[in-house]
Amino acid sequence: MKLKIVIAIGVVVVIIGALAGTKFLQIKKLTSQPYVPPPDTIASAVAHPEKWQDSFSAVGSITAVQGVTMTPEIAGTISEIAFESGAIVNKGDLLVKFDTRTEEAQLKAANAQLEWAKVSAERAHKLRTDSTVSQSELDQAEATFQQAKANADAIQAVIDKKTIRAPFTGKLGIRQVNLGEYVDAGKPIVSLQSLTPVYADFSLPQQDLSQIKTGMVVRVSMDAYTNKAFEGTLTAINPDLDSSTRSVRLQATLDNPDQLLRPGMFARIEVVLPKVDAVLVIPATAVLSAPYGDSVYLIEPSTNAPTGTNGPALIAKQQFVKLGRTRGDFVAVESGLKDGDHVVSAGLFKLRNLAPVVENNDIAPKPSEKPRPSDS
Repeated sequence: MKLKIVIAIGVVVVIIGALAGTKFLQIKKLTSQPYVPPPDTIASAVAHPEKWQDSFSAVGSITAVQGVTMTPEIAGTISEIAFESGAIVNKGDLLVKFDTRTEEAQLKAANAQLEWAKVSAERAHKLRTDSTVSQSELDQAEATFQQAKANADAIQAVIDKKTIRAPFTGKLGIRQVNLGEYVDAGKPIVSLQSLTPVYADFSLPQQDLSQIKTGMVVRVSMDAYTNKAFEGTLTAINPDLDSSTRSVRLQATLDNPDQLLRPGMFARIEVVLPKVDAVLVIPATAVLSAPYGDSVYLIEPSTNAPTGTNGPALIAKQQFVKLGRTRGDFVAVESGLKDGDHVVSAGLFKLRNLAPVVENNDIAPKPSEKPRPSDS
C-alpha cells in the first residue's frame, strides 16, 4: 500500500516538473525575442509649393448704398396703398397716401384768399403809380398777399407729407400697415433698399493701416453661398480709429447685379494685397505644437523592419520646423521641410519618434484653403 502511494506521488511530481519545464522554455523563448509594437494607423500629406497672395482677413456686414424704413412724419389714416410687398419701385412712385380731405378743403380756402390777396396787391400797385393810395397801403397789400401764399404753402406741405413716395429706386420689403389704419408719426410702413450696388463694412487693426489703400480688390464670401465668391473694390477708409479697439473702419463696394447680397448679411472679407509669395505648405493638422517648438513627423522607409506585402515598412521621424502664416486648413513652412516630403497629417498625437506606421488617408477629411464645415 505504501509503495503505491510513493509511486503516485512520484508520477505527480514528474508531471508537475514536465509542465513547469515546458512553461519555462516558452517564457524563455518569448523573453529572448524583442517586443515589436504593432504599427499605428495614420493619414499622410505631401509638402508642396504654392503661390500665396498676401491678404488681410476680417468679418463684416453687408449694407445698402441707400436703404431706409419708410415712416410718416405726421399721424393720419391710410386711404390708399399703392404698392405690393417685395415690389421694385422707381424714385417718386407713390407708396402710401393718407386721408387729406380736410387739408384739401383748407387748401381751397387758402387758395381763394391767395387769389384775392394777389388781385388786391396788383390793384394797389396800379393805384400807387397814380398816387391814389399811400405807400403804406401798398405795403399792407403785398404783406397780405405773401401771408396768404405762405398759408397755402403750409397746407400743401401737410398734404405732401401725407403722400409718401419712394425717395429712390429700390426693392420694397414686407408691408407693415393696412388700408384704413390710423398710423402714428414714426411708425414703420415698409423697408426700401437699393440692392445694386451694396457696401461691405468691416474693420482691420491699426497695424494693417499702412498697407491698405482705396482701389484694392476685396473678396467677399457668405455662408449662404458656400461655393461662390463676390469681388468688389475698397472704396472708403475711415479717417479716425476706434479708440477702444484701435481698429479702422473700411468700406468696400460690390456691384451685386444678381442681388444675391442683402443688407444685414454676415460676410467674410479678404482685402487682397499686390504681393505674391512662393511658400511650402502642409496641413495645419500635421503640426505638433509644444513649448520647445513646433514639429512634424516625417514618414520614411524603415531600415530595420522587413518589407511587407504593401511595400516597405514605414516609420515616423520627428522633425522640428519653423512655421509662417496660415490660410484655411494649411500652414506655410519656412524651414525644416522640402518639397515632396511626406508628413503625418492625422494621428500624430499617439506617435513617438521612429514609431512604425501604416498609411490610411481615408481616416481624415481633406484640407481646404476655404473650409466650410457642413454643420457650421
